[in-house]
Amino acid sequence: MEAAIHPRGGVRRLLPPPSFFSRGYGDSGADLRPEAVLAAALRGEDLLMFRRKLVLSKWKIDFRPTQAARVPVIDLHMTAATMQVSQEDFQKAQEQLKLLKKDPGNETKLKLYALFKQATEGPCKAPKPGMLDFVKKAKWDAWNSLGNLSQDEARQKYAELISSLVSAESASQKKEASPEEGRHDGYETLIVTTKNNITKIMFNRPDRKNAINHQMYREIIKALEEAGKNDSTIAVITGNGDYYSSGNDLSNFTNVQPGEMEKMAKDGAVLLKDFVGHFIDFPKPLIAVVNGPAIGICVTVLALCDLVYASDRATFHSPFSQLGQSPEGCSSYLFPKIMGLAKASEMLLFNKKLTAAEACAQGLVTEVFPDRSFQKEVWARLEAYASLPKNSLAVSKQLLRSMEKEKLHAVNSRECEVLMERTLVDLLLI
Repeated sequence: MEAAIHPRGGVRRLLPPPSFFSRGYGDSGADLRPEAVLAAALRGEDLLMFRRKLVLSKWKIDFRPTQAARVPVIDLHMTAATMQVSQEDFQKAQEQLKLLKKDPGNETKLKLYALFKQATEGPCKAPKPGMLDFVKKAKWDAWNSLGNLSQDEARQKYAELISSLVSAESASQKKEASPEEGRHDGYETLIVTTKNNITKIMFNRPDRKNAINHQMYREIIKALEEAGKNDSTIAVITGNGDYYSSGNDLSNFTNVQPGEMEKMAKDGAVLLKDFVGHFIDFPKPLIAVVNGPAIGICVTVLALCDLVYASDRATFHSPFSQLGQSPEGCSSYLFPKIMGLAKASEMLLFNKKLTAAEACAQGLVTEVFPDRSFQKEVWARLEAYASLPKNSLAVSKQLLRSMEKEKLHAVNSRECEVLMERTLVDLLLI
């Protein structure tokens, strides 16, 4: 039997040798069905098992008295073998996951968790965790979102996702911003630079999609304080990597003992109030350069910025009710004022994710740029703004914002109180 091996490992052709038909298999009374011929040719292969493995295309046999039959190409699909390989890949993927050096980030880890549970246990039938148990709730939501996805499909998607992570890690190192002139010292989660009258505050946790942990909250507060006092004309906030920010880091809520939950809720409210307060009080033009998806607190404080420029690949999502939370960053007041009550309700109550174009149409974003030219176009404008008279810009901003500053601080305080109260009530229900 002559065989040509398909590049992906399956059998592409099977060509019986001339001697095969010289032993009587070409008689008019012989069984010439493809599976019968191939079964005889393979000698000893169990016909039932063989038929289960192969899906045969039609083929013709041309018998001539002076020559052996000629058999055209036969496409054979090794369906059973593919299933076995998929299971092997699933096992291999689990080992590869342990070898990854980079943390893939919360979103990817939730996908991996969900696919693994679906692959090994099937659709989610576990009881839904309480709203306060943020980590378990996020895991349950991810698993439950897969619905009736089959275990075979889940194994395949799990293996494919890990394969993509391995490929990305081996192809490139962590995307780091190159050292820049005027870089500020004392930051681990941010890159802060002052150059050409612009202080740039860059979220620098690209391997975690710039998720904000407690340290990052404090460093942003520090960076805003420095930018407000130095000689720069404007300040810019942006993200390093593909994301602007994926919101709160789930690690903020892990490893907290039951007896520490009340303290965590109160400390978190104090930190959040201080964080938002620095946006309210910032004395210079503050411009957000949204380079990718934005989630949670980093969406709500955009309303406190003076300009918001976005790449067309950016999205804006504030899934508070989905996470059992309530609005923050003065969004309960500013979002209805900016976009109207109905559109604000879609975002803050019903978790609607906006595209960059939608966010611009609703007034949250100033202008949208094509991603391919985003950085070039935006920074050309920023450099032009930075050349304007510094004192004039600062005075003009104060006139625009001062009338509402007291109101914004009151809204910020109330939002933080509500978040803390809800957390403490949930604690009593546990």
